[in-house]
Amino acid sequence: MSSAPLVSVLFVCVHNAGRSQMAAGFLQHLAGDRIEVRSAGSVPGDQVNPAAVEAMAEAGVDISTARPKILTTEAVQASDYVITMGCGDACPVFPGKKYLDWALEDPAGKGVDAVRPIRDEIKTRIEALIEEIDAKQEA
Repeated sequence: MSSAPLVSVLFVCVHNAGRSQMAAGFLQHLAGDRIEVRSAGSVPGDQVNPAAVEAMAEAGVDISTARPKILTTEAVQASDYVITMGCGDACPVFPGKKYLDWALEDPAGKGVDAVRPIRDEIKTRIEALIEEIDAKQEA
């Protein structure tokens, strides 16, 4: 195992209440402490979407203590990967970062049945992201 510096991933969506929280939860759950995980929103909501919390609990991931956070320039600067999920131009761009935009349906206002497919798509993308990060660290 190399002693490469910890890779940091920042997930950003508008309210930091659904997609970005589910993505952060999966990445923490699947990668453990190998990857530093952050999430934020350009206009954070009051709480994490209860349907997202429930859908993630069904997948064995507890995001019930997560809280929406405001997106800061510092969080972007401190991250190697910035993964946006529909925040558009609100996300600051800095050189040297890897930016990915994941077009995912917004779970806001939807019940858990509608959130499950979004959760499953996020998990698939997180697994691929972990593979990419691991491959780069081994190179």
